[in-house]
Amino acid sequence: MSHATRAIENRLGLIIAAAPVYEVEAVGFAGGDFLNTVILVHSTKTAQETLDILQSIEKEMGRQPRKSTDYEDRIIDLDIIFYDSDVIQSTSLNIPHKQAHKRNFVMQPLAAIAPDFIHPSLGKTCKELGLSLESLTSKVAFEITLSRKRFPLNSLPFIAIEGNIGSGKTSLTSKITADFNAKPVLERFADNPFLPLFYEEPDRYSFPLEMSFLADRYQQLSDDVAQQDLFTDFIIADYYVVKSLIFSKITLDTEEYALYKRLFDMMYKELVKPDLYVYLYQTEERLLENIKKRGRDYEQNIESQYLSQIQQGYTEFIRSQQDLKIKVIDVTDLDFVNNHNDYLTVLEQITAAIT
Repeated sequence: MSHATRAIENRLGLIIAAAPVYEVEAVGFAGGDFLNTVILVHSTKTAQETLDILQSIEKEMGRQPRKSTDYEDRIIDLDIIFYDSDVIQSTSLNIPHKQAHKRNFVMQPLAAIAPDFIHPSLGKTCKELGLSLESLTSKVAFEITLSRKRFPLNSLPFIAIEGNIGSGKTSLTSKITADFNAKPVLERFADNPFLPLFYEEPDRYSFPLEMSFLADRYQQLSDDVAQQDLFTDFIIADYYVVKSLIFSKITLDTEEYALYKRLFDMMYKELVKPDLYVYLYQTEERLLENIKKRGRDYEQNIESQYLSQIQQGYTEFIRSQQDLKIKVIDVTDLDFVNNHNDYLTVLEQITAAIT
């Protein structure tokens, strides 16, 4: 079972919840007892891709093709019970699982981790369906390791994800938010009226842009980071206020920057510092590719030289820091949004900085 769950985590998605494991007699044929449980997995795979992955894991663990249409003993049996609230009927897929609501060794574990989930075809909750079946009593002393335990990001109250324009910091923050029950603090750049104006006339709009960003970042971090949500485990932000200093040093002239830094220093003293500052590094060439792909009109004229200046600013900041715990991750050759293994690589590096 440990082998199967680790393979699922590595290939399909993070294991968010796991029910107790029950020892149950074979149903429908004479054979040895089975160990049964249910897990909740967060995945970006389609239902068909999920089935293909589960079947490949079964094959690697030694499951042989059926010899008949009757039930028979098998070394491993991985089924999809639900896929969100989708109803899928095809030659290879039947979701929800046709027999799940009749089986106590499925519904009782399901009720343990998702009691209020409504069966999309029957309109009843897992708890209601489980109560209508004979109760299981034979629990096994075996615990499936959740991904949140393997990657203990929630051991830190506040993590900041930083990076250059187009580095993927918001995408990574959003994925971690969903997988680890975090409270997201996302930069509100889209609401800044000076941003598109700055890209058209940087000399004219650099100071009001930087001042508006500083004020908004200070307010957001003061309000959101200082107040922990009772229903989330930790806070993760896709920026930290020091980026204001880095960008303003590039965009402002000497006198404007001197005034700006005085204001920044006063505000910075009042803010909560991140327990871990993660910097996502990518080459300028890769950053330009990402910027082009996401298609924001006002970003399309950004030049490599500007990105290089920002990169240098972050490098100088990281080298000079003594108060912040910093982890630099080179994600140039990683696609942690679409490639699950790359996402695990990033999580492993963040975890290494924590433990």
